[in-house]
Amino acid sequence: MSLVPKKVFFVKGKGFHKSKLAAFELALRDAGIEKFNLVSVSSIFPPYCIEITREDGLKQFRPGQVVYAVIARAESNEFNRLISAAIGVAKPADKGQYGYLSEHHTFGMKPEKTGDIAEDLAAEMLATTLGIEFDPDANYDEKREVFKMGGKIVETKNITESATVREENEWACAIAAAIFIV
Repeated sequence: MSLVPKKVFFVKGKGFHKSKLAAFELALRDAGIEKFNLVSVSSIFPPYCIEITREDGLKQFRPGQVVYAVIARAESNEFNRLISAAIGVAKPADKGQYGYLSEHHTFGMKPEKTGDIAEDLAAEMLATTLGIEFDPDANYDEKREVFKMGGKIVETKNITESATVREENEWACAIAAAIFIV
């Protein structure tokens, strides 16, 4: 049996609790995916996979259902620690070609930077599979222009969540995820 996802949607959430596991659970609740059995998969955006809204996606699952996801997760209990988790997305212009998702998790980095890095990683992985020549040391804006001019990458983006540990003896958890519908 072949399980190739036909749809995908993106979620993010954060949670705080004295327990690390409970902070994760609260982040899952914030994202709306706490009632599913999540199976972590690697980072391929399937050919012909269409993106739908979070609301439409959540309606297609039942509590307890096994759900495939690419998940970025950051956790800390260090007072005032900033954490971020991001999923980067790179979709090819040719819908019959696969794209890439990437996970990136950071400590002490601005959320925008975390998201940019995740997006850059996904775009670089896709560019290298498509044979697009670029300078890996260039900044992302320069690489983005090369990717767009090549006409082979149609969209890059990221979804990022961040949190700061607010109290001593508290865990913070930030998650971002791509949720697949088979």
